[in-house]
Amino acid sequence: MGSGIEPKLVKANSQERVLAVLDLFTEARPQWSPEELMKELGYTRPTLYRYLKSLKDSGFVMPTRGGRYALGPRVVEMDYLSRRSDPLIATAMPHLERLSAAHPCTALAVRWYGDKTLCVASIASSVSPVSSYPRGRPMPMGRGAIARSIMAFLPKQRVMPLVARYAADLRSVGVGDTPEDILATLKRVRRAGVAIAFGEVTPGAVGIAAPILDAGYPIASLCITIAGQHANGKLIDRISSEVREAAWQISAAADMNSM
Repeated sequence: MGSGIEPKLVKANSQERVLAVLDLFTEARPQWSPEELMKELGYTRPTLYRYLKSLKDSGFVMPTRGGRYALGPRVVEMDYLSRRSDPLIATAMPHLERLSAAHPCTALAVRWYGDKTLCVASIASSVSPVSSYPRGRPMPMGRGAIARSIMAFLPKQRVMPLVARYAADLRSVGVGDTPEDILATLKRVRRAGVAIAFGEVTPGAVGIAAPILDAGYPIASLCITIAGQHANGKLIDRISSEVREAAWQISAAADMNSM
């Protein structure tokens, strides 16, 4: 019995260890040397070089000058395939086009995963777009309208770990001083169906976001960012209504299980 299970466990552990190599490549640290990887991950030299060879042969990493490694062309290929196959992008694009045509703004569809949000599609119509959410750049959940539009619709057992993890960030932007205060703010966002943030992610930008739901559970967010000089109360109310309605239509338009 043990001999039938052990190879599967070894394979699963090896896959996780290979993925751990890829997880280290970030915007802040886009290149690594083998020595740095061994120190960070604790892998032996033969093990690390075996993983690097496999990743290089499959195109996920590539060698650069100085004996370092960066993410490889396979990642770009997969990004292209994601753009072509993601049903959220196909469903959201007409709404992004309509909203960006109606306002000088950046309109975004943003997926949520783990404790991050990630822009998957955006259209900018302003001369000087104001947004820190280009496609593929992950953002933490502690700031901004996008994060709060998602957190407000999470069940308590899912939102409390995020509240605890990002309590300092949430306090710094005035969401609340205590977990109870933060939850009260999120309840108000839930009732409104839309979250609004002033300069929390991008200085000078106002973010207006509503959740995209699958059977009542948030899987993404639709957001408009506009320059602060355009953000009078009447315009914010109008955009809030339009974003809320568009997010509801996206939620209702397709099989959310495939999104």
